[in-house]
Amino acid sequence: MASNNKILEEVSGWLRVYHDNSVDRSWTGPPEVEFLMKPVPSHEDFKDGVATRDVLIDPNTGLYVRIYIPASENGFHVQDKMPLILHFHGGGFCISQADWYMYYHFYAWLVRSVRAVCVSVYLRLAPEHRLPAACDDAYAAFLWLRATSLGGITGGNIVHDLAARVTGLKSDPVRLAGGVAIHPGFLRAEPSKSFLELAESPLLTRDMVNKFMGLALPIGSSKDHPITCPMGAEAPPLAGLKLPPMLVVVAEKDLLRDTELEYCEAMKEAGKEVEVMMNPGMGHSFYFNKLAIEADPETKAQAELLIETIKSFITRQRDIEGLSD
Repeated sequence: MASNNKILEEVSGWLRVYHDNSVDRSWTGPPEVEFLMKPVPSHEDFKDGVATRDVLIDPNTGLYVRIYIPASENGFHVQDKMPLILHFHGGGFCISQADWYMYYHFYAWLVRSVRAVCVSVYLRLAPEHRLPAACDDAYAAFLWLRATSLGGITGGNIVHDLAARVTGLKSDPVRLAGGVAIHPGFLRAEPSKSFLELAESPLLTRDMVNKFMGLALPIGSSKDHPITCPMGAEAPPLAGLKLPPMLVVVAEKDLLRDTELEYCEAMKEAGKEVEVMMNPGMGHSFYFNKLAIEADPETKAQAELLIETIKSFITRQRDIEGLSD
């Protein structure tokens, strides 16, 4: 319930923080896109080839995950050998939930295409829970999955953070076969050329980035913090981290493009295996915009290419790990 206290901070359309520290995340932007932020109830019956279930994995913190399961031709069989994708939603660490329609639409599409099980984590949000709370939730979800096989990870900054955390961890039978970072929120205190010059998009503005980071980062930290700038001087040297192969997805018109590419170059210089996919002409998180996908053939084609690229990456990593059927 929104407070009547004075608003201390506001991110237009997305979030309001009040004087009594209460937070209102009700959508106040254009009503025609509100459905993207609406929760989709879980359903254990198969709808459009996918079933979902919400599971409490840590009663102490209230941490939940949403599990997506694709149907086989004759229904789902628990003995089916499929990759497992551990997903961390975006939102600048301050907004969004794993059950939002924008995530449901894309990840239902992904698990149908890849024939994978997806576990999406309901991350705690800032400012109530500043970083590294979301990264702690990701790590807790990874430990919960120790009894399974991990085929890939999708997310952004948290993908790198989790991979760095589990370096040296005896994780059998769980292995990080690969990481997929889609439009990761890598930043520097000194803004990049793309951040300053590219046009803003409905799903990412400079005001959103600056305010969300001010609310999410530990008090006293800048965007050079290791979570937001893993290639920076404050972060552990990349060369010393045992990281899995990474697929980094970059949108040509994303404000964060230059720092995402800087991360990729730093990873390559550190001897890490990095594949870069560029979606030409696309903006940040374009693949979540169902309206644009339905209305614009090029956006649809780029979203389909993204799905196929992720599918190909997961297949290659499973072949390397000897996990393919």
